[in-house]
Amino acid sequence: MNTDATVGTLFDTLKDKLELRWVGSQLGESRAIKNPQSESAKTALVGHLNLIHPNRVQVLGSTEIQYLDRLGDNSRRDLVDQLFDGTTDLIVIGDRKTVPEDIKQRSEASSTPLFSSTQSTLQLVNYLQYYVTNLFADKITLHGVFMEVFSLGLLITGDPSVGKSELALELVARGHRLVADDAPVFAKTSPDLLNGRCPEVLRDSLEVRGLGILNIRAMFGDSAIKQNRNLRLILKLLQMTEEQMHKIDRLHGSRTTQNILGVDVPEITLPVAPGRNLAVLAEAAARNHTLLLKGFDSAKLFMERQARFMDNS
Repeated sequence: MNTDATVGTLFDTLKDKLELRWVGSQLGESRAIKNPQSESAKTALVGHLNLIHPNRVQVLGSTEIQYLDRLGDNSRRDLVDQLFDGTTDLIVIGDRKTVPEDIKQRSEASSTPLFSSTQSTLQLVNYLQYYVTNLFADKITLHGVFMEVFSLGLLITGDPSVGKSELALELVARGHRLVADDAPVFAKTSPDLLNGRCPEVLRDSLEVRGLGILNIRAMFGDSAIKQNRNLRLILKLLQMTEEQMHKIDRLHGSRTTQNILGVDVPEITLPVAPGRNLAVLAEAAARNHTLLLKGFDSAKLFMERQARFMDNS
């Protein structure tokens, strides 16, 4: 887990998307945005101006500045003092509002970074919250190929040389999208959600034995690549003997769960054997899991139908 990130890095990453610009000097460029989890939740990450439960990144817009303007001199001075009492790592003024002179002066005096933006404060809070939350999220790198199959985040795992990359290549050829090969990174972005993305060094690449490194974007176009996806299902490829295959539950298949960073992720073990079309099976697994998420259980429906048939016999 990252413990902090600099304001300068945040600015460089989001300046174009959020139309950010520095106000005054850049003395606080190297200032760290601290992780609130290390402070027993005394502060939050990002939000509209809040002095009762302060945010590390305070966002002010039309509503907040109008409130400031309605205050008397002493009350306004007290509020600005609280804003710059050391708990704030960054202040962002949105809604195309002019930066109040007293906030600008105190920013300069305390070297507290100050940005302005033409974007709405709602847009600013949403993007900043997403960016900072991902920085501080628990992360793990897993071995496998992460795909988007029918809009479902699917991680293909298995022993070396079992056919993970070959399956991924066939799925891409069938219109599905590659997120990351070999070492996707997953971040816990909420209590029950893992978001996977590709390390920069591996982006667009897929290694296939016999062919080497393939650039999927160059071969299949931009639509064959997905920047990130939430992990919903793990597909484990496993070499099995005939005897092992006969032991698989014929109704429910081989379904378990894998706990990753405290999140239970469904896992299906898919036997690898000559003559089995793994791409079709992977697509069927993704479609069936989507049905399960909607409450449609094919095995349960089949058993209920069989029970009714037996009762009527």
